[in-house]
Amino acid sequence: MNAAPGPFRRALVLVCDSLGVGAAPDAAAFGDEASDTLGHVLAAGAHIPHLRALGIGNLPPTFEGARHASPEGAFGKMAEKSAGKDTATGHWELAGLLTDRPFRVYPDGFPPEIVAPFEQRTGRQVLGNRAASGTEILKDLGEEHLRSGRPILYTSADSVFQLAAHEDVIPPGKLYEMCQVGYEIACQGHGVCRVIARPFVGESRDTFKRTERRRDFALPPGGLTLLDHLHEAGWPVYAVGKIEDIFSGRGISEAVHTRSDADGIDRTLEALGRVDRGLIFTNLVDFDMLYGHRNDVTGYARNLEALDTRLPELWGAMRDDDLFVLTADHGCDPSLSWSTDHTREYVPLLMRGARVQRGDLGARESFADLGATLAQNFGVGPLSGGTSLLNRIAV
Repeated sequence: MNAAPGPFRRALVLVCDSLGVGAAPDAAAFGDEASDTLGHVLAAGAHIPHLRALGIGNLPPTFEGARHASPEGAFGKMAEKSAGKDTATGHWELAGLLTDRPFRVYPDGFPPEIVAPFEQRTGRQVLGNRAASGTEILKDLGEEHLRSGRPILYTSADSVFQLAAHEDVIPPGKLYEMCQVGYEIACQGHGVCRVIARPFVGESRDTFKRTERRRDFALPPGGLTLLDHLHEAGWPVYAVGKIEDIFSGRGISEAVHTRSDADGIDRTLEALGRVDRGLIFTNLVDFDMLYGHRNDVTGYARNLEALDTRLPELWGAMRDDDLFVLTADHGCDPSLSWSTDHTREYVPLLMRGARVQRGDLGARESFADLGATLAQNFGVGPLSGGTSLLNRIAV
């Protein structure tokens, strides 16, 4: 296959994990009516001239100080239709698959029917087993973990079974094996969406720090996604960051994990240099993991600035028949002092390229509009959701 039916031979989709752009229409049902990740981050001060030029400040209601007189691409925002506000459902919907039922959550900790068989099969009792911030639970239980060798189990408002262990006590490889056991019990047996391995280092509660060797073990998508269709049709799908984990490796031709958002941009640039066609799908997780979940508004702003400075590198590596897309999978408003969890927000839909028509795409009803647009361009599908915007954006 040498050419796409549509105008774009290659697409780069850059997911800024948690970069919400204001409360979604149904945010109140999730307790998130006060959420506005981008707005609150910009209020803290962030110099983002290239994102402004894309039109991120023109999304309604416009963000004070970030509006651009003539955005250089197509700009809009998308609401989520799926039942949830977690990473998996957000990414799957971006790829055209809607999730009708939310995954099970355990705000009071996991019941004995999950914990007991996990402890029996791994041969280790757990510490914690409660909903908690990942950094705070290390302060609370990290030193006891060093003394006892017991892994730290915790969850959140999302459907996650998280297992933390010091790399000198339980090496990452062993932790991954334990997480695979957790996946079989909690995910396959009880409907939890993801198991996350959380290796950390440090000597005391004041120095504990999670490392880049995080791994996600997620349930596979419940239906066919854009990635499945592309792969089946012979289009390369190159995954950067945790994309491979989120889609359980399905529909992916090649994948690389990353150490940081800066490393994610580096790996994306490498992909642009050698992946000649198809989809490059990148997740930048630091927005969510290091800043959103830690209520670090200033850190979030600085990370947004760091991304902004790298955008010209990405654009310089793109061809006239490429499509650049910047979006997100949910919100995680770091300014909400009462919560460290994901927020139900619109996400940006910013598109740029020599063949992209400038203009306002408005408020879309589903993340799946992105997947439908790419599916039409590459001549694959049909997808289970979404309305294509290809005819609106193509010059």
